Amino acid sequence: MSLSLWFTLLGAGVIISLTPGAGAVNTMANAIASGWRRAIWGILGQQAALVIHVAIVAAGLGAIVAASPVVFEVIRYTGAAYLIYLGVRQILARPTVVEVDGVVAVPMREGAWSMFRRGLLVNLTNPKAIVFFVAFVPSFIRPEQPLLPQYAVLTATVVAIDIVVMWGFFATAARGLARLTARPSGQRLLNRIFGVLFIGVGVLLAVVH
Repeated sequence: MSLSLWFTLLGAGVIISLTPGAGAVNTMANAIASGWRRAIWGILGQQAALVIHVAIVAAGLGAIVAASPVVFEVIRYTGAAYLIYLGVRQILARPTVVEVDGVVAVPMREGAWSMFRRGLLVNLTNPKAIVFFVAFVPSFIRPEQPLLPQYAVLTATVVAIDIVVMWGFFATAARGLARLTARPSGQRLLNRIFGVLFIGVGVLLAVVH
């Protein structure tokens, strides 16, 4: 991959990552609930899904998903249902802080594997990501050149960009709201806000074609 093409990929990757979506909502929710540092586990799960998406496109399966309305719709509605489920669960979740006689106790935070798994599923069940990569990846791949190094550079670049944006922008932005989690009332408010956001993204995934 030439340097000029790589810089084009870099710019496109930054724009794509900065576009709000389920991954950004998940990252912010994790940062608020478990802290900025631990939010990385959810982000890594999202990147694992991204790598799988690129692999699917590289193997030619992405074109099948894009061309098959049935497969696309099944994955799309599954992803939408999962996001809505996350939203409802978030809204109904009890505060993880308990206040007794003015003393606030904070129990153990969510485990790393749980955050990783949710991040993986949030991105993996989005068929539009696969279709997007079907359209996006060919622009940066030269068929006459060895494919494996090109896919390796593309994947490493996109993953690195998304980690920086998710952790450095969305998770950092969420830190300003973290103070609300010091009280049960504030945490309930944030749970409802992010629950609604999850549901909103899920509904959009289901109804927008």
